[in-house]
Amino acid sequence: MPRGHRTRRDATGTAPSANGTRRLEPADRPCGASVRPSRSGGAAASVGTVRAHLPDRLAITLWDFSWYTRAGTGEPYADLDLAMREAVDRGYNAVRICAAPMHLAASGDGALPPRLGISGLGARDGGFYGDATRWYDVRGGFAIDLRDRLLRLFDAAARHEVVVILSSWEYQQSAAFAADPDWWRYLAGVPHDERLHALADATGDLLDALEAAGHLERVAFVELHNEVDFSGTPSAAEAVDDALEALTLRHPTVPATVSYGKPPHLDLAGLPSRLAVGQFHVYAYGVLEALQDRIDVRETGSAGFPNSELRALLREDAPSFAEYGRPEAWRLEATVITDQMLYTYDCIDPRRWDLWLYDHYGDYRELMHREIRSRVQAIGAWSRRRDVPFVIGEGWVGYTPLHARFEDGPVGTDLAETGLRAAAAEGAWGAVPTSNAAPHHPMWADTAWQRRANAIILGRA
Repeated sequence: MPRGHRTRRDATGTAPSANGTRRLEPADRPCGASVRPSRSGGAAASVGTVRAHLPDRLAITLWDFSWYTRAGTGEPYADLDLAMREAVDRGYNAVRICAAPMHLAASGDGALPPRLGISGLGARDGGFYGDATRWYDVRGGFAIDLRDRLLRLFDAAARHEVVVILSSWEYQQSAAFAADPDWWRYLAGVPHDERLHALADATGDLLDALEAAGHLERVAFVELHNEVDFSGTPSAAEAVDDALEALTLRHPTVPATVSYGKPPHLDLAGLPSRLAVGQFHVYAYGVLEALQDRIDVRETGSAGFPNSELRALLREDAPSFAEYGRPEAWRLEATVITDQMLYTYDCIDPRRWDLWLYDHYGDYRELMHREIRSRVQAIGAWSRRRDVPFVIGEGWVGYTPLHARFEDGPVGTDLAETGLRAAAAEGAWGAVPTSNAAPHHPMWADTAWQRRANAIILGRA
């Protein structure tokens, strides 16, 4: 999901691993069929190599952790087969999920129970925390066997010929929606500098289980974690390389990588050397960042919050910040979102929010289109230099309230199409139409636009 900004450290590259194991050279990396030409339209031939049985282009829908947090009766993922069928109808051939490998490993070892209770962030007067905030609108009230549900997702993907991208959001927010803090305490108990290796071990175990179930070839690639630059994991290049090496030694046929929320476009050469797939997120922000800065939503503990600019955008019946309250402390520790952002997005008047963005968009329009194009072009150049495939796993505007329409309307979809055409021209292996194009977002109802966007991704438009 969309994030903010953070400083990144440089890579250190190719020092021998501490445990003495052989370091994989580029020639030892997973490989498959030779590059396939694009089908038609303005798409260039995809960069790098992909395994012969995988699609030559990936039209990705971002199911993140919602495929298990929004799985209650009547919710978007209650019926995985239906959700998969709807995805295919909209032109998708890939889903990207939080596979929760740390929870699966802990429940397999007896450190956590196999059934995961989902409660959301908790009730508040007049609603529940996150009820108008994208990805956080989790009511909960049910429990699932996560391992069984994952296998059922793969069964459904196989029936509909969809491939799966495995990731983890566990050190960003997944555990915040659990019914109790045990999962978060388990995650927090892993020393920071050991977390990527713990994820590599857990992901290796997950791939073992998928192989035993006959689903390993359904995995397009794996990410140790989502947005290592904005999560509770190490992000230094050497740490990423060491963990990727450990996983690749166990499963050399499965491409392994991490994803980046804000790729270092001025220093892409400093990225880890062992990324088998470039998985980058491209958010323009622009006018959205101007509004977020103006109303101070990303901070916590700001004096005088909410300020007058934010108060002018709230619903008439919005509670005060004090009346709104806060989720339990451990839930805020388990997520990267702040209490000020939760309050803002739950209490904003979506119409006022959108009007502000539309009123000021003209000042940022060219900048936002240029930012998207230039970032995708930089990623494409990096990918060609490394000779590895790349995907745009998230994009294109930023993090907006659940019921706001700016990103889903004509401005947002125009920006998205700029990004998609740039990605196709640069030879991207795949992309999302937008991060908001998934069953748990209102945009899922716009079937026609998703088909159009996916046709661009797949080289058919």
